[in-house]
Amino acid sequence: MYGLAAYIIWGLFPLYWPLVEPTPAMQILAHRMLWSLVFIAGIVLVRRRRQFVSAFRHGIRRLLLLTLAAALISANWGVYIWAVNDGHVIDASLGYFMSPLLTIGLGVTALGEHLRKGQWAAVLIGTVAVLIFIFDYGRVPWIGLCLAGTFSLYSLVKKLAATAALDSMAIETAVLAPPALGYLVVMELLHRGSFGHTTLTIDLLLMTAGAVTAIPLLFFAAAARKIPLTILGLLFYVNPALQFVIGRYIRHETLPRAEFLGLTFIWVALVVLGSSEFAEWRREQRERDALTTYDPNAVEAR
Repeated sequence: MYGLAAYIIWGLFPLYWPLVEPTPAMQILAHRMLWSLVFIAGIVLVRRRRQFVSAFRHGIRRLLLLTLAAALISANWGVYIWAVNDGHVIDASLGYFMSPLLTIGLGVTALGEHLRKGQWAAVLIGTVAVLIFIFDYGRVPWIGLCLAGTFSLYSLVKKLAATAALDSMAIETAVLAPPALGYLVVMELLHRGSFGHTTLTIDLLLMTAGAVTAIPLLFFAAAARKIPLTILGLLFYVNPALQFVIGRYIRHETLPRAEFLGLTFIWVALVVLGSSEFAEWRREQRERDALTTYDPNAVEAR
């Protein structure tokens, strides 16, 4: 449920970022970083926990991993904001369609996770869909590859760090906020800053970007600690599916016939995955019920 909630919120992002135009993409990115720290600090104060201090006591390896995670997610944010506000929502959704395949591949190769037959079938069908998208492009979809690569590696690093959600966000936002603040100060000194120079609505939306950014990341961090990377990758299809619908039917971007075919394969993959996961859940339930069933013969023998 944490993972699903994170992906639904991310899938709705193409409706949010155009609201802060004409703020440049780099300034939107800087505000996301800065206000995310403010939001996380607020949670820490409300809960009266010293997460920002305790998070740095986890050892140098974990600290370096989360610093790397911060760099990867900031690159992902920057490309994504530019793509959405420049009219490339469907291109961005293609990247997130590819991301689960890379995430699953990393889970299998780097973490030694295993896939069941139904999961393999879903991955193969999803791979066909991505190949259709790429073939239809007739060129390297660099926007999609950047988004897919950065987020897949971010998922792997978060899994390796294995840090509590709030601790993880404390470190990531603490790493990202200082350069973001420095950039915004420079823009203001050059009289090119947007904050405070447009409308109150845009200023409030830029400030709210901290909560909008941090909440799904907290959900994602919680999910990454509790479920295999392969399942996390397969669930991710919810995100690009929502983005695709927004790009096609709300932003009215063009949809070639080949892309419609690729999307059909994606949904078939999701049906196969859902059926496989439901069957596995039923099997586990039966085994659990069998273990808890009262057996008078076993009791007598004991």
